[in-house]
Amino acid sequence: MSSFQVSEISSLAIHNVGNKSNNDGIFLSKKITKVEGELNKTLVSYFTSSFKSEGYFNLFHSSGDLKLNEVFTFVSEVFDNPGRLYNQSVFLARHLYDVSTHAKIKGGEFYVVHFKDCMIEGETVDAVGLFKSENKDTFLKVRPVEDIYEVETDKGININKLDKGCIIFNRERENGYTAVVVDNSNRGEDAIYWVDTFLKLTHRKDDYSHTQNTLSLAKNFITKELSQDREFSKADEADLLNKSINFFKEKDSFNFKEFANEVIEQPGLINRFKKYKSEYEQGAEIDIADSFTISNFAVKKQARIFKSVLKLDKNFHVYIHGNRDLIERGVDEDGRKYYKLYYKDEN
Repeated sequence: MSSFQVSEISSLAIHNVGNKSNNDGIFLSKKITKVEGELNKTLVSYFTSSFKSEGYFNLFHSSGDLKLNEVFTFVSEVFDNPGRLYNQSVFLARHLYDVSTHAKIKGGEFYVVHFKDCMIEGETVDAVGLFKSENKDTFLKVRPVEDIYEVETDKGININKLDKGCIIFNRERENGYTAVVVDNSNRGEDAIYWVDTFLKLTHRKDDYSHTQNTLSLAKNFITKELSQDREFSKADEADLLNKSINFFKEKDSFNFKEFANEVIEQPGLINRFKKYKSEYEQGAEIDIADSFTISNFAVKKQARIFKSVLKLDKNFHVYIHGNRDLIERGVDEDGRKYYKLYYKDEN
């Protein structure tokens, strides 16, 4: 779970970065933008309030050489000498422009910010923030003129919603720093350019990411791998999903062997699960730890996708919360499929 505090902006550069495939170009400011007093506080709120607790990230490069990650290199220059923020912001803007090639990417203001006195995991450090505003809202301007009020419209940035952002904290440099990220404006293929192409971020290897990755592994194994078996019903799927999430809710720590024995249970399925884990790690390019302390926040977040709902045509939705023995599947003499449910009380 990510938790941090940002108190004050020490320097800020603003540029406008367009879509390269449309030849929009870049508009570069000539110097640092001054922000003082209430404006400083307002911008801090705008830049930080949209971040959700999605865990921490690290900057990385697929070659293993962090210096080949452009953002890492430019941000490191700022950390070493905050007075270089303007020059590095120009490099960052040009880098962002170079990767803004998808047809759906919108141009917008690009902010490079140096924060001082930030708190993260009990440590006080400085940080560099990279933000982009892509969407404009319509605002009403109401003002008194003589004995009436006049109403005008204007376009501007909604300070309650940040489109894209990343705050990189000056700690763990050897691992690619500690970062948090947000992207509220895109959900399609074009969305990957901010996190994967521009920033090149990967989840930090901590209890939050271990918990999240292992739950995703279990869900995919149950809903994708086992669902291919004809004898594996939707009721069986719901039962395993319930057992999986309950294991994480009831335990303080995770052990792969213990999870396999208590949840998967059948020796044949356990072997398939081990093989699937290896294939899943290779496909997702991640390492899933065999043991770690369970992150309750990650469990709470992932529990929402562990839905145990049996959908029967368009007529019935059966929510299964446990005890697989109380539901039976069959086919009657007319060929109609049915489920038989056993219960004590009707509410």
